[in-house]
Amino acid sequence: MTISVGQDKLAQRIQAATDYLLRYSEDGWIAGYFSNCWLSSIFQPVFGVNGREVVGHSASIRSDTSDEGALSALVLAGTDAQLVHFDRLCRTIHALNYFGDDSRPGSLLVSVQPRLLESVKDDHGHVFKKILDLIGVKTSRVIIEIPIEVNRDWRLLKNVISNYRHHGYQVAVNHGGANDDWMEDTGGLYFKGLYFMPPDIVRVNASALVRNNETKLLVDAVHHSGGRLLVCDIETAQQMATAIHADADYLQGRFLGEPIHAIATVAAHAAVTGQQLEYAW
Repeated sequence: MTISVGQDKLAQRIQAATDYLLRYSEDGWIAGYFSNCWLSSIFQPVFGVNGREVVGHSASIRSDTSDEGALSALVLAGTDAQLVHFDRLCRTIHALNYFGDDSRPGSLLVSVQPRLLESVKDDHGHVFKKILDLIGVKTSRVIIEIPIEVNRDWRLLKNVISNYRHHGYQVAVNHGGANDDWMEDTGGLYFKGLYFMPPDIVRVNASALVRNNETKLLVDAVHHSGGRLLVCDIETAQQMATAIHADADYLQGRFLGEPIHAIATVAAHAAVTGQQLEYAW
């Protein structure tokens, strides 16, 4: 990746507006510094079932100086203030790396730590919106993935979705694979606790979808509420075929494309894989 003058100035503006320490890696990607670690991004493609195209990428953090397990343990052992700083830094790094090329289409999927959602009581997404405003990206191009741990607190979940929606983000929640996550009403099926605040996307693990005997119930519930179903962690041809047969909207997993420290490479790799799996569609 070639660093343009505009990109360099953009990174400097972000650094000046925050207390984040940022730098360019040798490959031209932006890395951020946290607790003796330099962090950067890897991206995994998300496919649309109908058009078979890459509709976006799910971002994960990568450390150049320690393994992910050690980094996760370090973060989780820290204070709430340290966790908030880490989580916001990660999303900033992802946004700078993903949206650095103005011509790049698609949505960016980013996750948040459950402890952050619990410690920050209100106005979730406000700080990240300031970063996106600085780099000229609309919040509608970002999908916030809510961790499954938040499902146990419906009041918090509804508040979080409302906050992110207020700032224009799309929101994805995680379905745990159990049928009792859903409730039935005279108007149809709804994600329990979100009757008045359905998410834009519901994520379900491919293995859970294969095990679930009430797949149609799940998919109908999602679509009835106006949402889309993303089947993630697809590892096999059987899981992919099950997701497509179940009328999923989006597909994601290593069977379709590995998380890679490059976006152009991810898209090219995913396209080749999709051609090889033509029969599955």
